[in-house]
Amino acid sequence: MIEVINLCKSYGKIKAVDDLSFTINQGEIFGLLGPNGAGKTTTIKMLTTLTKPDSGRCIINGIDVVDHPLEIKRRIGAVPQENNLERELTAYENLHIYGMLHNVTEMKEKIDEALKVVDLWDRRDSIVTGFSGGMQRRLLLARALLPEPPVLFLDEPSIGLDPQIRRQMWDIIRKTKIDGRTVIITTHYIEEAAALCDTVGILSKGRLIALDTPQNLKTTVGEYVVEFLNDDGKLIQRMCQDNDEAHELARHGEDGVTIRKSNLEDVFVKLTGERIG
Repeated sequence: MIEVINLCKSYGKIKAVDDLSFTINQGEIFGLLGPNGAGKTTTIKMLTTLTKPDSGRCIINGIDVVDHPLEIKRRIGAVPQENNLERELTAYENLHIYGMLHNVTEMKEKIDEALKVVDLWDRRDSIVTGFSGGMQRRLLLARALLPEPPVLFLDEPSIGLDPQIRRQMWDIIRKTKIDGRTVIITTHYIEEAAALCDTVGILSKGRLIALDTPQNLKTTVGEYVVEFLNDDGKLIQRMCQDNDEAHELARHGEDGVTIRKSNLEDVFVKLTGERIG
């Protein structure tokens, strides 16, 4: 469905994306995980025709993004990081204007369906200015879904939301994976990538450093992590492949030992020596 081939993009001397290659299968939720500045948003902008690569290719459903940008725009939906809703209009009016711009047929029925998917049907006639941050993010998602695109891009879809609202957003994103739709998410939230994504690509300084399912990525560092503070107060972590090994290590360790399941940040730390957050 989507091929990224040796993609490069620089801003001055800074390589935002550095020789990036991966493939996304049709119907999966694919996540680009990494800290701010890793190259996630730049990659999405190239895939959605908002900026051109310096070199390399982006191909969506057999169509080259650079060569055929208008054709690509007809096949994708996108939720940007920045909120660009018309805040003085109602939820319904925002979707109606977007639908007209994208030549959506059976407009009323599709607007009604999109608002129901994101649980905003009861607020369809409310002015967006009065919406919470979570409601506005959901309306952005409804707008992207309106033309029924086969490919959906979500750039940091739950940024700025509190944990409870974030999980509500996750439930809605899961609903969008219907009829074989492919969903691409950028995030720096470990839990978000683990909860939503079939496949995760970990980015660091514009380069892809790991690519696999969340479970397989965690297996590379070990299923469990044993943590304790040394005499200098420094956090020490030991990775273990199974629960028995973790408890055996903890039994011989320092006071205050804790055992937890490994996560995608442990993978990032192992590969880069740094933390995502």
